[in-house]
Amino acid sequence: MNRKPIIAVVGRPNVGKSSFVNRLVGRRQSIVDDLPGVTRDRIYFDCEWQNRQFTVIDTGGIVPGDENEIMLSIYDQAKIACEEADKIIFIVDGTDGVTPVDEDIANILRQSDKPVFLAVNKIDSHTQTSLINDFYSLAIGEPIAISALHGSGGVGDLLEEITKDIIQDENITEDSAIKLAIVGRPNAGKSSIVNALLGENRVIVSDISGTTRDSIDSRLTYNEQDFVIIDTAGIRKKSKVDYGIEKFAVDRAIRSIRECDVALLVIDATETVNGISDQDKKIASIITEAGKGMVIAINKWDLIEDKKTNTINKFQKMLTNEIPFLSYIPKIFISAETHQRLNQIYTKVIEVRNEHTKRVSTGLLNKVINEAYALNPPQTIKNKRLKIMYTTQASIEPPTFVLFVNSEDLLKDHYKRYMENKLREAFGFFGTPIRITVKERSEKNKNRKK
Repeated sequence: MNRKPIIAVVGRPNVGKSSFVNRLVGRRQSIVDDLPGVTRDRIYFDCEWQNRQFTVIDTGGIVPGDENEIMLSIYDQAKIACEEADKIIFIVDGTDGVTPVDEDIANILRQSDKPVFLAVNKIDSHTQTSLINDFYSLAIGEPIAISALHGSGGVGDLLEEITKDIIQDENITEDSAIKLAIVGRPNAGKSSIVNALLGENRVIVSDISGTTRDSIDSRLTYNEQDFVIIDTAGIRKKSKVDYGIEKFAVDRAIRSIRECDVALLVIDATETVNGISDQDKKIASIITEAGKGMVIAINKWDLIEDKKTNTINKFQKMLTNEIPFLSYIPKIFISAETHQRLNQIYTKVIEVRNEHTKRVSTGLLNKVINEAYALNPPQTIKNKRLKIMYTTQASIEPPTFVLFVNSEDLLKDHYKRYMENKLREAFGFFGTPIRITVKERSEKNKNRKK
């Protein structure tokens, strides 16, 4: 599979980089807000223009020389993006004119030896076209007037210029990778885990709560299995989430759960000694309700003092008592700091993905269900007893089973849970929820089927 060309979008804060990326992607993918520094990490999106495919990197606003911790990290992320990119789009604000920060960024980009395209944004009408003339002084090349917000101006001209040498290749296909979302509460160590897995500072790590705001995709391969690792914003209690940027970031994290194959729920071991938090339980419920595979990673295990040979077993027992509805979920005890057991993330995720996509033969399935029914028949309700005439697996992701019964009302929740447990005993399904639905079928239809 040929690699798609990579195009980095850079510029100082609040010039419209994320608005431009959203225009390319065709949806509100990057967070857009008037506050500087909203996009903090480099974020990758697959795009297409005139049947030419490429990858665009949205970066945080660059302020060269700013000593603020976050701004320094943003600068480093943007610099790495430029090193990775085949081409660079330098976006400036036409209404502000040339600023000293624009000049500093231009000086940095000229040293990159990469093709740089200068896009003068916020030129929303023909009367503003003359504003681009000042930007010739940056000596970056021919300024192109665009309006990222409205999609007007020279957006099409800019894309045509950037992609004209990209060969239309039918062999470029989507990766058959496992999409792994790293989720949890703020400061549980999600970004540190991502960086440790990748072996690079892929996402910003800081003690400041809420550092990760966008959901950030990273690609890697482990033992010939491709992964897309998605670092997400920390999910706090709804009542504590500020409206605006943080709310949108949390919504994005939840959407990442819905779009992933497997979610890694990261829990802070130092905060779990006395029990798992209600918010961790809530996030686990979100993953389960979305029908996704799950692995629970208890992070910062290196900070647990006085560990003994049975400490993990005690934690396992505590977790089972605290979250009994997740007894089927694999749990690993790791440290992003020391890399303790990090490789177990890959192996467990692969195992869960296989369980999440497992199919069971109809004959064997009916044998297990019939034996479970005979072992523990349901109680009669108003002189009527549930009869299970036939069972089939309707789908995967998650494994979903349909029980054809004589009456839906006779299948109670506790008996459905009993059947789910019997399915797990027989077939595993570790790490994945199971869906059981029912359909009524009369005795006459049953006999006709035979």
